[in-house]
Amino acid sequence: MNRSLAPTAFAGAIAMAAAMGFGRFSYTPILPGMMAGLGLTPADAGIVASANFIGYLLGAVAAGYGWAAGRERAIALSALVATAVLLLAMGLTSSLLWFSVIRFLAGLASAFTMIFTSAIVLSRGLAAANPHVQSVHFGGVGMGIAVSSLMVFLLPAGGFGDFASWQVAWFGGAVIACLGTLIVAALLPEGPAGHRTGGKEKPLRWTRPLVVITLTYGLFGFGYVITATFLVAMARQGATDHSIEFFAWLITGLSAAVSVHAWHRAVPRLGIVGVYLAGLLVESVGLVLAVALPSPYAPLIGGLMLGATFIMVTAYGLQIGRALAPQSPRKALAFMTAAFGVGQIVGPLVAGLLAERSGSFSAPTLLAAGVLLFCAALTGVQMRRTWPRLNNGNISLS
Repeated sequence: MNRSLAPTAFAGAIAMAAAMGFGRFSYTPILPGMMAGLGLTPADAGIVASANFIGYLLGAVAAGYGWAAGRERAIALSALVATAVLLLAMGLTSSLLWFSVIRFLAGLASAFTMIFTSAIVLSRGLAAANPHVQSVHFGGVGMGIAVSSLMVFLLPAGGFGDFASWQVAWFGGAVIACLGTLIVAALLPEGPAGHRTGGKEKPLRWTRPLVVITLTYGLFGFGYVITATFLVAMARQGATDHSIEFFAWLITGLSAAVSVHAWHRAVPRLGIVGVYLAGLLVESVGLVLAVALPSPYAPLIGGLMLGATFIMVTAYGLQIGRALAPQSPRKALAFMTAAFGVGQIVGPLVAGLLAERSGSFSAPTLLAAGVLLFCAALTGVQMRRTWPRLNNGNISLS
């Protein structure tokens, strides 16, 4: 990587680790302790998770308008500060209502940080034609997940008086997010490279490929989020050793950290749509294995395959959407983000209710696997019909 770009890429990675790895995904390893200590049911846990995704959806939609032009850095840093405060607040209440309110606000904050930090960091990588910037930037999500897993595993042994282990974990996340904010503030440049507001986009033309990618992207949001929310709770159900929970989420984070870079090597051979399809298939198989394999292998393999795919599918899905709507890419991304957000909101609610009624997470996990297999089949059929072979990731329509 160009030495002058390294601080910017590192700032992006730290911001993504704090806002996404901690602000958004640390709920997963902390959740089993909250369920045990507070008596939360799977349905309760699903409600809190969905509140976070509602906030993320609204934040992503709001960020798509032009009000933030020229203020991207200030908004991103303010959102990081808010993330740290909201992580702290989660450890100061035991109310389901307040958990939901706090997680809703945390969703808003993580969306603002992700979108505005990405606008600054990725624009510089694009201007320098350096793909490693994107890999480092999005790899921060996985590193944040891995560190959050390590934190949840180690902190309860530190001795924190009357606080429960789940409270200590939220406090620890707040401290790490605060430190991350200071690092980002020192390294993040002022604004996007070559920033332009651009002209008004043309109306979005809904071709069949664009409909298919938007539908599968939304259903992917439903499928992946079930495991991303309940993986550690699933590991606790089937294990006698709590270290399995730690290793499952640690493996998820480490594999996610390198996933974008690793899958990028397959793009010249498979094309972006082919890699997107492969990611859906791999993740669906991982979900089945997370149920079919015995403990402790099930959550470990499930976490590995989840981490190896979910960030990559998210990133490449948006690239496909942009390529399929070259005259109105912002509108295409807005619709795809909305579809993805709706899937994320519905997923935990459905999974929580199914798990509560069945007594385990097997039924919602298999449902998620079936949804992802359907997405893969739909993508494959559409790819054969209208998408030609893709060379070096370029997409053309015939």
